[in-house]
This record gives sequence, structure tokens and C-alpha cells, in this order.
Amino acid sequence: MLAFIAILAVLAVVVWLIIGPLREGPTGEQDRAQAEIEVLETAKEAKYLEIRDAEMELRTGKLSQEDWNEVDRQLRREAVSILRELEALGVRDQPEDR
Repeated sequence: MLAFIAILAVLAVVVWLIIGPLREGPTGEQDRAQAEIEVLETAKEAKYLEIRDAEMELRTGKLSQEDWNEVDRQLRREAVSILRELEALGVRDQPEDR
């Protein structure tokens, strides 16, 4: 009888260890996805700030129209890439209240 209880205890521990990753799986994946979203949201805001800074540099004469066109085109291409990554993760860009 004692051997039977010991076998059941060992079996319970083995089952507990085997299903451990299954118990934590979705939470771990959700945490990683949320962390990736936060990184992308931060990158998006930084890119928007870069676009606004470039516009200010054009207005103040620090950038020529030709240079600004190239910088703006590149920054907007990068911003669109970030937005597409966010959309792929199920996040939609919401217009900001200004």
C-alpha cells in the first residue's frame, strides 16, 4: 500500500511538471505580445516626434525643401512600417485629440 501511494505521488509530480508549460503558456505569450506592442507604440510616438521635428526644421530654415522631402519620405515610410506591425498584432492606430 505504501508503494502504491509513493508511485501515485511520483506520478502526480511528473504530471504537474509536464503540464507546467501548458498552464503558463498563454500568459507568457500574452506578456510577450504586450511587451512587443509597448515597444512598437513607443517607436511610433518617437517616429511621430521625428516627423514633427523635421517639419519644424523646414519652417525654421534648417532644412531645404529638397532635403525635407527626402527626410519626410523616409520618416513616413518608417512610421507606416511600425503601424503595419502594430496592425498585425491587432492594434489599430487611434487619432490623437489635439
